[in-house]
Amino acid sequence: MEERKVGQMADGAQEDAVGMMRRMGAAAKAAAAELAYASAERKHAALIGAAQYVWESREAIMAANAQDMAFGVSKGLSPAMLDRLKLDEGRIRGIVDGLRAVAEQKDPVGEVIADWDQPTGLHIQRVRTPLGVVGVIYESRPNVTADAGALCLKAGNAVILRGGSESFHSSTAIHACMVRGLASAGLPEAAIQLVPTRDRGMVEAMLRAVEWIDVIVPRGGKGLVGLVQREARVPVFAHLEGICHVYADGDADLEKARRVVVNAKTRRTGICGAAECLLIDRRFWDRHGGVLVTDLLERGVKCGRGELLTVPGRAGAGRGFRLRIPGHDHRGEDRRWRGRGDRPHPPLRQPAHRKHPDRE
Repeated sequence: MEERKVGQMADGAQEDAVGMMRRMGAAAKAAAAELAYASAERKHAALIGAAQYVWESREAIMAANAQDMAFGVSKGLSPAMLDRLKLDEGRIRGIVDGLRAVAEQKDPVGEVIADWDQPTGLHIQRVRTPLGVVGVIYESRPNVTADAGALCLKAGNAVILRGGSESFHSSTAIHACMVRGLASAGLPEAAIQLVPTRDRGMVEAMLRAVEWIDVIVPRGGKGLVGLVQREARVPVFAHLEGICHVYADGDADLEKARRVVVNAKTRRTGICGAAECLLIDRRFWDRHGGVLVTDLLERGVKCGRGELLTVPGRAGAGRGFRLRIPGHDHRGEDRRWRGRGDRPHPPLRQPAHRKHPDRE
């Protein structure tokens, strides 16, 4: 690995990616050892404090985000990517609410999730324990800085965050609030660290940091996830492409189904969790016809062609959507993919993992 300088230490000395990873990793390991025994009350206090500091710092966070938006425009980011990057007061309120929601969740550390007795009389328990140090590599959405930091902290893990270069200033401002929350609860500030450089050398350093990082979690598009899966020496938790399906059951409440389908697709079309396929039970279709499709078409959503699109008024804007009916033969239909780069939807692939001890 090329040892070019990627950052600057407190004394002004330049630091390469390997040195930065070694320093951050050692601090994270020490923090993880302390977090493993931290009380639920202290973790709760840290997250509530972080939420308070994010809200109090919202003007500074939006100013930092304005810098990132200008940088994104100069790089030629698409409108969808700029929308993922943008923070306003409403989205910052969402970050605050998310931190508080994680704080109020039941503490998972020490929970017994299974227990059994062996014929020999040996009693065995399966207990939730922290992983140690988690590395999270993500793209342009700055709210992931708070989401990933909060979830790792709640589970007793230290985390090293490497955000996208586009969200550098926003993520830095949010991370400062997370650190203040840790300090206010008497927890180690190194429990949530943010890589302080845009340099891509730190991504490679994290993927090879088997001494310091216990697992890597990539959060982003197929390109990022594929890169991490190919290059990582550290174990990886990867989602690949996900299954963003919505299913309308035959007995589903019509009005609720209409609200769910429209919200799942149109609330924020640019995010990876936006619905991509609508699966309609034949009984629902027989009872209600194409009302769910009509709702989507009226909001400018493109829908794949097939039996369902006997509904008049085909729309021509927005991200794509596929429609399926169980039992219907969709062969020969136009299955062109109109979201994510106009490419066919690939078959789902499971990443290779080690055998579960209970599944020989």
